[in-house]
Amino acid sequence: MIKNMPNKFSEITPEIEELAKKCEKKIDPTLFEKYDVKRGLRKQSGEGVLAGLTDISTIMSYMVEDREIVPCDGKLYYHGIDIEDIVQGFIKEERYGFEETVYLLLFGELPNEEQLQDLKQLLAEYRQLPTNFVRDIIMKAPSRDMMNTLARSVLTLFSYDDNASDTSIPNVLRQSLQLIALFPVLAVYGYQAYSHYEKGESLVIHPPQENLSTAENILYLLRPDSKYTKLEAKILDLALVLHAEHGGGNNSTFTTHVVSSSGTDTYSSVAAALCSLKGPKHGGANIKVVQMFADIKEHVKDWTNEKELKGYLTRIVRKEAFDKSGLIYGMGHAVYSISDPRSKVLSYFVEGLSKEKGKEKEYALYTNVEKLAKEVIAEERRIYKGVSANIDFYSGFIYSMLDLPYELYTPLFAIARIAGWSAHRMEELVNGGRIIRPAYKGVAGHKKYTPIKER
Repeated sequence: MIKNMPNKFSEITPEIEELAKKCEKKIDPTLFEKYDVKRGLRKQSGEGVLAGLTDISTIMSYMVEDREIVPCDGKLYYHGIDIEDIVQGFIKEERYGFEETVYLLLFGELPNEEQLQDLKQLLAEYRQLPTNFVRDIIMKAPSRDMMNTLARSVLTLFSYDDNASDTSIPNVLRQSLQLIALFPVLAVYGYQAYSHYEKGESLVIHPPQENLSTAENILYLLRPDSKYTKLEAKILDLALVLHAEHGGGNNSTFTTHVVSSSGTDTYSSVAAALCSLKGPKHGGANIKVVQMFADIKEHVKDWTNEKELKGYLTRIVRKEAFDKSGLIYGMGHAVYSISDPRSKVLSYFVEGLSKEKGKEKEYALYTNVEKLAKEVIAEERRIYKGVSANIDFYSGFIYSMLDLPYELYTPLFAIARIAGWSAHRMEELVNGGRIIRPAYKGVAGHKKYTPIKER
């Protein structure tokens, strides 16, 4: 196809525009309340609809005192262990935490040093793509959207697997570990192909390194010189840990349960989850946050002037500015009200990274928007619970400081969340797989994090 020529395949003709008007018939919104319809698998308060149980993770956003629901600081537990304790543990022990988190999510317990090393070795062996896969699949017809590239690659891997449709737990575990290992390679190679063929940049393909962690390999594969700092790799590793799992009620994990319950293969289940995660109201939100802040910087002359900043945020909420959706991206969460524990952890580390990168002014802008957005949303909207910054608010800022292309922001979410999806898929299969279950509520009791040398 000659560039800059009209693409008839993508054309919206006047006839289509006219027919589209017939589709724009809205249901009376009062009927949703009348019949107690749960839109987006959520109650009106934002709480998830209980339709199953899970041992994989638990979310806490409120406590019950004297039969009254009282909002509290948000908590997230992976198999009963507080995510903040997990992060503090591997940071204190000066090691990477994503591989340990993968082990915990899949097997329900923290690994000892030998088990962790065995898992790392297994992932390293699985990072090799089938022969000619890069040439025949990734390099041909590169997509502008890396999530589509990732989903296509996952579906194509079905053809390379002699036991692709076998849903026995050993086989699904093998497939899951392979996908966990391959997601960074597929995402980065897909971006390299896109940047070369669509943007005219040099094509650089590095082979993954066995001795590097998942976070290190991402930076090694992505950068032409393969160089990165220890701080960069540690913060990226932290982001992967925080994105790895978040209950069963989120859209993509619910999709994993729904599709797995039909008895379909792992590749189809994961591809469906990827398509769900792509949406701007789910995994694609961090890109919208970065784009929103670019818009704020362009239209607000004095970032430190709270009156001017609040005025522009009000225009955003009133659908008069930015993308006119009425959303301040990165603010608010379906479950958390007072705080998102993942955002709390990230915000602590993002301050240090902003100093390292000379981005203190941008960090100050983010903190100001976080504070003022709460006021604006409370003044302009009818809300049923508190509003706080979610993980997307700071993750995009971190990725920008790491010089990661925005095309990889959502794939990075997928690189982390494939661990959680895999755990939920196996849980669905083990428990029968006959009922569609978002598995929103956790049942695991809270446990203490133990240092790796004491396990």
